[in-house]
Amino acid sequence: ICAFSLATADATTKAWLRDYSARELALVRLGVTGLLLTPWLPNPSELWHQPLAFWGWVSALLPLEMAAMLLYMRAIRDHPLALTLPYLAFTPVFVMVTGYLLLGEQVSGRGALGILLVVAGAWLLNLERSRRAHQGVNAWRDWRTWVRPLGNIFAHPGSRSMLLVAFLYSLTSVMGKGAMRTMPAETFGAFYFVLLGLAALPVFALPAPRRLITLWRRPWAVLAVAGINAFMVFTHFLALARVEVAYMIAVKRTSLLFGILYGALWFQERGLARHLTAGALMVAGIFLILS
Repeated sequence: ICAFSLATADATTKAWLRDYSARELALVRLGVTGLLLTPWLPNPSELWHQPLAFWGWVSALLPLEMAAMLLYMRAIRDHPLALTLPYLAFTPVFVMVTGYLLLGEQVSGRGALGILLVVAGAWLLNLERSRRAHQGVNAWRDWRTWVRPLGNIFAHPGSRSMLLVAFLYSLTSVMGKGAMRTMPAETFGAFYFVLLGLAALPVFALPAPRRLITLWRRPWAVLAVAGINAFMVFTHFLALARVEVAYMIAVKRTSLLFGILYGALWFQERGLARHLTAGALMVAGIFLILS
């Protein structure tokens, strides 16, 4: 449900708020979502007893989360869902790489195979563009033809932005786990998004105060998108409280498959079979990495 809600929030953002700026979209997805989650805020006494380390984690999380959301909104607004959302599959890949570099954590054989599947999915996503650019049978005998689809990831601005989002989320997922050591997951979700929404106001609205007024030029769409996103947040942390984090994140990343379907059915994005196959490879890779 969380995965489907995330894909639906992304698709409705693209369809109903396409003329909004990336900063306005970030305000909708953070600020208005946080407003809708205020009824689930924890008891104030629970906050006063949080250790200093908790507030340190939260303070480090906020700027990374806002930067990721700004890039995320710009990518899905301006580029096809099938060429942006699947790159969120790289989040667990980045977690494994940074864990190895910073903490010396070893990558298991299963994890290495998972990374290969995620990369293979990214390669397949970009295969058609590479094939169109370099026609001819003999081209496939050149080794550069085979690696060119991976190079196309960095050539496409939407894919490039989502790779950066995936990297930022690899950091926030680790930090969020640290913060949740002292607060229940369900409570933390509402508190964190309300705080994130409050932090987003001065960052995205104060430089242009009129943005708060123009944000509501389409109130039904703003409330619908924020409501779907709030439901995603609620089910996200509800799931975290009931199952291991790794399994929950792996299942949530099936949102990229729902996003690919939305792209084809709602926005007439071509290449559904290839995109779904690529997305399935990436989701399988995530399951191997996180299992």
